[in-house]
Amino acid sequence: MAINDERHQWIQRCVMHRPEAAVEHSVMLWEQLAVQLCPIIGNGAFDVLFARSAHLASTAHPWLAEGDGAAFERWYASLEQHPAEAGAASISLFIIFTDTLTLLIGESLTTAILRSAWGPDVVDTAAKGTET
Repeated sequence: MAINDERHQWIQRCVMHRPEAAVEHSVMLWEQLAVQLCPIIGNGAFDVLFARSAHLASTAHPWLAEGDGAAFERWYASLEQHPAEAGAASISLFIIFTDTLTLLIGESLTTAILRSAWGPDVVDTAAKGTET
């Protein structure tokens, strides 16, 4: 399995770890990722990358583009308005974001940042679901 496929599955399993609380859990994962990534690329670059990823994810989830304000606040409000689709939309957004990040900084550094942000236990637990 390619590393990207593994990362995509980690993301899916991490987001859906608590499907009944997909909105709150997704917000927590984004906040943890921002804490690790912003010191490296800066708040502005994180916001731009998030906004671009949300724009691209809105092709599959048009309601992500609705509303006013900063991209993260719009995303959060949109998730609360569409809780049944929150998990799928969050997964799409994380995948687009991390795929873009991988193009910029590489797969190994992206994976290291995810492990640092979400904890090795979360990522390793998600990875165990991909083993055959």
